Amino acid sequence: MKVLYNLLAIFLILTGSNAQDKKAQNPVIFADVPDLSIIRIGSDYYMSSTTMHMNPGVPIMKSKDLINWKIINYAYDTLGSSDELNLDNGKNTYGRGSWASNIRFHNNMFYVTTFSQTTGKTYIYTTKDIEKGPWKEISFSSAYHDHSILFDDDGRVYMVYGNGKLFIKELKSDLSGIKEKGLDQVLIENASSPAGNNIMLGAEGSQLYKINGKYYLFNIVWPKDGMRTVLIHRADKIAGPWEGKIGLQDLGVAQGGLIDTPDGKWFSYLFRDYGGVGRIPYFVPVKWVDGWPVLGENNKVPQYLDLPKSKGLIPGIVNSDDFSRKKGDKDLPLVWQWNHNPDNSLWSVQERKGYLRLKTASITNTLTQAKNTLTQRTFGPECSGTTLLEVSQMKDGDFAGLTLFQKDFGLVGVKAENGSKRIVMIETVNGISKEIQSVPFSGNKIYFKASCNFKDKTDLGRFYYSLNGKEWMSIGNEIKLPYTLPHFMGYRFGLFNYAEKTLGGYVDFDYFHLENKN
Repeated sequence: MKVLYNLLAIFLILTGSNAQDKKAQNPVIFADVPDLSIIRIGSDYYMSSTTMHMNPGVPIMKSKDLINWKIINYAYDTLGSSDELNLDNGKNTYGRGSWASNIRFHNNMFYVTTFSQTTGKTYIYTTKDIEKGPWKEISFSSAYHDHSILFDDDGRVYMVYGNGKLFIKELKSDLSGIKEKGLDQVLIENASSPAGNNIMLGAEGSQLYKINGKYYLFNIVWPKDGMRTVLIHRADKIAGPWEGKIGLQDLGVAQGGLIDTPDGKWFSYLFRDYGGVGRIPYFVPVKWVDGWPVLGENNKVPQYLDLPKSKGLIPGIVNSDDFSRKKGDKDLPLVWQWNHNPDNSLWSVQERKGYLRLKTASITNTLTQAKNTLTQRTFGPECSGTTLLEVSQMKDGDFAGLTLFQKDFGLVGVKAENGSKRIVMIETVNGISKEIQSVPFSGNKIYFKASCNFKDKTDLGRFYYSLNGKEWMSIGNEIKLPYTLPHFMGYRFGLFNYAEKTLGGYVDFDYFHLENKN
């Protein structure tokens, strides 16, 4: 009998683990996809997110199952033109650009809205074809913080926004601005109050819904000495009164909203601050009890979800690129974004087929002010990126290579100076860069590799170089990858080339290869 029990126990363990292996796990996306906003059209899900100072901006992703996502478009190529957005005259807009977006669908039109502290404006982007465009842009002052749009059943359109004290304004029917003599009032005087009086970050990140005739408002709040927390308010009428409660308080997973599946399941999409990799999406199941959405399993974020297993972030969110283009291909796949506005006259994948050519686009002595740094997300739990760089056309004072990019960036590159070249590794700590190691280099081709470990918030990176692409040599020291608010973004892989003396040089990148291992 004892043997029978043991066999039964083993069977249950094996079948249970096999069942779990087929389920989705949290985090849903182990990469920087913050401020997510999701809608469902039939069996298709669409998500917008925040990438701030990166361009093109406001990424749009699509999924059939809520788990496996692919970047399909961006709401804009550039937000505008200014010294801050262009990295001109020593200025930048790190951590600003465009913030939390909101995606909606109404009368066969997609709406993606955002706002910018850099320009002081609110932006409404519209299209009938979210994958192909074109997009129409409407903008107006002011920059309405963390706003959410609601198309009500009676044809009126509302915007909720604010921090702590939340406001509502009625918009014109075409969303071209605020409606004169429309609803305009304080919506909730102290939206943070369900989380107590000792608040560090007031209620923000509004996402507004109307479900079964009731209005629901999701926010994030951060009590002092506590964790980021989901708040839910509800009302029978848009103008209130509103009643609120804590929706979830676990692991700091917060800020998001609600989504349902075609077969009637409900989930809340949220995100979690996870160190150097950034702010990463988590989903929790939702049950409806007495007209309230109840989040999580026993008020906790589950490890497993009753959704299909993830196939990984490659190639939908990040991907390798050999820079070869067929007729009709985009010059750059959507996984790439530029740091700030690019100068499109100074890069090409056409001048030399199969290569990305980066011409020096700015004279600077620091990577953070270098134009035309081309980036992709790093991702967890571990990842690495490799590239092959040709450097024969560098000018004296040029510096090109591969970076792990944030305020405290690290890099490995080739520096041309005084008629010779060096392989250089730089570490930046608290915004101060220091050359850690350099190696003389006389060739024209060099391989670089950068690796990241985000497992359990380890947040460590390392750089390597190779002369043949097979034997890798570590250079410099292991670096910390801290998440800093000035950049407000997870670490990025970056391909860079800038000049410290004169413009006119260029380098060619043969490929960029990603792996989901260190």
